[in-house]
Amino acid sequence: QVQLAESGGGLVQPGGSARLSCTASINPIVINNVKWYRQVPGKQRGLVASLTGRDRTTYSNSVKGRFTISRNHTKSSLELQMNNLKPEDTGVYYCNMEIWTRGNWEEYWGKGIQVTVSA
Repeated sequence: QVQLAESGGGLVQPGGSARLSCTASINPIVINNVKWYRQVPGKQRGLVASLTGRDRTTYSNSVKGRFTISRNHTKSSLELQMNNLKPEDTGVYYCNMEIWTRGNWEEYWGKGIQVTVSA
């Protein structure tokens, strides 16, 4: 069973930067589509950024131009570089990976990591 662990969250001042990482417990692995989601209290989990197996990226309008999603096959990891952070970026961030396991593409989730943007 593959487990994903996020790191890099915490308290960041508005205008600052943070880099989230998501690492799989097994290495090496074959990774396909990867995504980052954000959830705030009282709202559904929303897609922040995605990266397909063919390296096509999509971003929510609120983060476009500020966030960058990337994938490292060697390290079996996924990252999210967040620049010019705003208070509305605050939330729990979850990573999501499609990983080739047991002869099939299977979807895995991290447990989430808090990012708080506040002065």
